[in-house]
Amino acid sequence: MSSCRRLGGGLVQPGGSLTLSCAASGISLDSYAIGWARQAPGKLREGVSSISSGSGKGSTYYADSVKGRFTISKDRAKNTVYLQMDNLKVEDTGVYYCASDIGMGAPSSAAILGMDYWGKGTLVTVSS
Repeated sequence: MSSCRRLGGGLVQPGGSLTLSCAASGISLDSYAIGWARQAPGKLREGVSSISSGSGKGSTYYADSVKGRFTISKDRAKNTVYLQMDNLKVEDTGVYYCASDIGMGAPSSAAILGMDYWGKGTLVTVSS
């Protein structure tokens, strides 16, 4: 069974930072790509970032809405993927999900949304 357990989330002021963690269980980051998606209230789910499988740092993807502000990385020793979110905006508010799928990567929002395995979401609220 493959799963990702997400950690993090909470309330942060605009301009602040937050780090989400996705601890993979039953899978190896050498074989599985990891993606992050979010769903804002009343909006469709959006794939925001992904990192490819493999033993290196991995290839990354960022949606235009988060490019330059979010950073995805992985720690293979901890089998965990992180999403560092800086300069947060009110429009970043939403439920964030991590997802996984076997294969090289998910270099687009649509590919992230097509991943097979999804963790439970965590709420990120950006508000003053």
